[in-house]
Amino acid sequence: MSAIVLGGGDALLIVDPQVDFLPGGSLGVPQGDAVLAPINRLIDLYRTHALPVYVSRDWHPALHCSFADQGGPWPVHCVAGSDGARFADALQLDDAVVVSKATTVEVDAYSAFNGTGLAETLRERGIRRLTVCGLATDYCVLNTVVDGLAAGFEVLLATEAIRAVGVNTGDGERALVRMLDAGAMPVQLSNSGLVAERALGAAA
Repeated sequence: MSAIVLGGGDALLIVDPQVDFLPGGSLGVPQGDAVLAPINRLIDLYRTHALPVYVSRDWHPALHCSFADQGGPWPVHCVAGSDGARFADALQLDDAVVVSKATTVEVDAYSAFNGTGLAETLRERGIRRLTVCGLATDYCVLNTVVDGLAAGFEVLLATEAIRAVGVNTGDGERALVRMLDAGAMPVQLSNSGLVAERALGAAA
């Protein structure tokens, strides 16, 4: 494994670490709470290097098109201002820049780049490389990574800090392959920072 050297063009992007996506939430990701400790370690690492931290969230209106009652695929989740839309209490997000997505009734958005202006914000700040983590591997993480790469950013994927919904068996593994095929680099936390993976573990 080789060490990743962080610098001025780096930022951390945490995808949707919200209460409704944790075990017990209305759309709970299996073992979703297992991402919280490594995410906090990533936050500490980026703060130590004085690098920015971004965190995305679903911020849905009450009758959002993704909800089953409106013909969508999901139970009601992450309604703006609700307890389920809160970020996980265990995360140290005090100075993180919040990116709200899927904020109108008729538009869904899995990606943190979809309709948020995030790419422009990052470019204005001189960000060229993102480390992405969060929930869920097979939906919002996948789409965020693919869109970030398409927008011209390098993407490091923190594989120990993602988990999949897994509606279908193997969805997480397939999403992981798609992200790596698109150009994301898998990384892991070490005692000294981030290292590039030579082989993937079972983090999906």
